[in-house]
Amino acid sequence: MDARKIDENTWELPAEGDMRVPARVYASARLLQDIRRDQTLAQARNVACLPGIERMSYVMPDAHQGYGFPIGGVAAFDLDEGIISPGGVGYDINCGVRLLRTDHDEADIAPRSKELLAGIVREVPAGVGKAGVTKLSRDVLKDILTRGAEWAIENGYGRPEDLERTEERGRMRDASPDEISGRALERGLPQLGTLGAGNHFLEIQKVLEIRDERAAAAFGVRGVGQVLVMIHCGSRGLGHQVATDFIETLGNAYGVSGLPDRELVNAPFKSAEGQRYYRAMCAAVNYAFANRQMIAHWVREVFGRVLGDARGMDQVYDVCHNVAKVEEHVVGGRSKRLVVHRKGATRSFGPSRPEVPALYRTVGQPVIIPGSMGTASFLLAGTREAEALSFGSTAHGAGRVLSRHEALRRFRGERIRDDLARRGIELKSTSWKGVAEEAPEAYKDVEEVVRVSDEVGLGRVVAKLGPIAVMKG
Repeated sequence: MDARKIDENTWELPAEGDMRVPARVYASARLLQDIRRDQTLAQARNVACLPGIERMSYVMPDAHQGYGFPIGGVAAFDLDEGIISPGGVGYDINCGVRLLRTDHDEADIAPRSKELLAGIVREVPAGVGKAGVTKLSRDVLKDILTRGAEWAIENGYGRPEDLERTEERGRMRDASPDEISGRALERGLPQLGTLGAGNHFLEIQKVLEIRDERAAAAFGVRGVGQVLVMIHCGSRGLGHQVATDFIETLGNAYGVSGLPDRELVNAPFKSAEGQRYYRAMCAAVNYAFANRQMIAHWVREVFGRVLGDARGMDQVYDVCHNVAKVEEHVVGGRSKRLVVHRKGATRSFGPSRPEVPALYRTVGQPVIIPGSMGTASFLLAGTREAEALSFGSTAHGAGRVLSRHEALRRFRGERIRDDLARRGIELKSTSWKGVAEEAPEAYKDVEEVVRVSDEVGLGRVVAKLGPIAVMKG
């Protein structure tokens, strides 16, 4: 599939056939080679055929093939003429990342890092289908689906100031638990406060480099060696069931004939079915916000218990990956409300946007891009340029290059554990099979992904982080 080179990090698939807009790919030549291994570019073209799409179908530097939309795909749709698609959000609704800072340095925790990790593993359930530590009634769960992280904080999980440092203040206000099926509720009841499996993780990290002193200071990142904690998880079985339910619902209501790919099943955004999915998706988003809020609370408790205090454990930010949001953007010289789908992509709003917390508004929204297991992760700041380039979006991680099946064929979890141990990185997991599926070699080079994001202007690198201890589901 031919992509026309615009510059060293930008490629374009022209609008042809049924495409309503071009597709724009942000990648270096090396990353584009990885992207070409699967159907990512074909999926980006298919997205460009959907009704009401604005500007372009965008592909982020970490992109790979997904369900319908590529993972690392961004597309915005007119509210009146456009659509909403579960494939443009994904199965793990509001899979996202939360970053906590601390006042501790690596030297403070080095003698206790194993004890810290063991304590976190005891407090935070992980693994496929693992139940949480909370016993919820359906009424309480519906309150959580409505109020998200607000519910968690009111019930003792965290601090009120965490809300300001969470995307959407931890609550999508259009959420309706009435649109959540009984089966989705059943799956969600036991899993609140759990990490899950797959690519989800919890890492104790240290600052390796600071590249933007001003933004780092605003984010509470004060120097090399400072200890941070990164939490990556989503809406668990509840979100997966919401996606499953509405792929079927929208398929029954609108069919798939005329679509370039049946996985792009959708509904007009303002239709009854489109609004039902949107409200259900918002509820699953809130579940994920509450989930990460509770996990962050337990991490603080473990630090306090093991180290004697939880000094400076403020939240830097919490970002969503898989979500569709109604946002204001400039299109054709005028401001317009759009429903922006970010699937495996991070919002990257620049300075002065009202959605950015006041304490960060001079430097831009914190953007968190984790690497693969044992590699660096990055903290960036959103840019004004990203709003014109990608509706204020950038990459969400390293992005896979090998399927889980292929990774299992090539790697062994125990070998990865031993490799990390030789580098001084402690690893705890519920499954060596899961570790093998998430081998670092199964992912793109996160340094290259972040370099492209920075050079294009999708996000500005603030700090480079490295792992000290890793918990995998």
